[in-house]
Amino acid sequence: MGLPFDAHRRVRVVGWGQRVMALLSVALPFVLVSLLSNPLPAEAAPGLCTGPVCADAITRSAKNHWQLVLRLEDQQGHREKVVVDCRAGVLSPQAGLVDRGYAKALGLRLCRYVS
Repeated sequence: MGLPFDAHRRVRVVGWGQRVMALLSVALPFVLVSLLSNPLPAEAAPGLCTGPVCADAITRSAKNHWQLVLRLEDQQGHREKVVVDCRAGVLSPQAGLVDRGYAKALGLRLCRYVS
């Protein structure tokens, strides 16, 4: 007699894992080429933030060990270098583009960390 219906055909059963791998093998080269040809700009992570103000660079003053020099940046993109006197709790200069309330809070917080 013969074989049952469709028994002579080879039926390939593909599971979901094989379908995902096939899709990745097709899509991955396109994604890699697009990322390598147009790399995204890298942004540095902030050092320490208080509110909208972040200190990107924190160094101790070379002349006075109780002073910290901070490079601050806020969310509007204003950048400023300030000096924090940890003994007196004063920020210098006292006026500038970066909000002084957050800048002073950040400076005093850093003073507590280093002392």
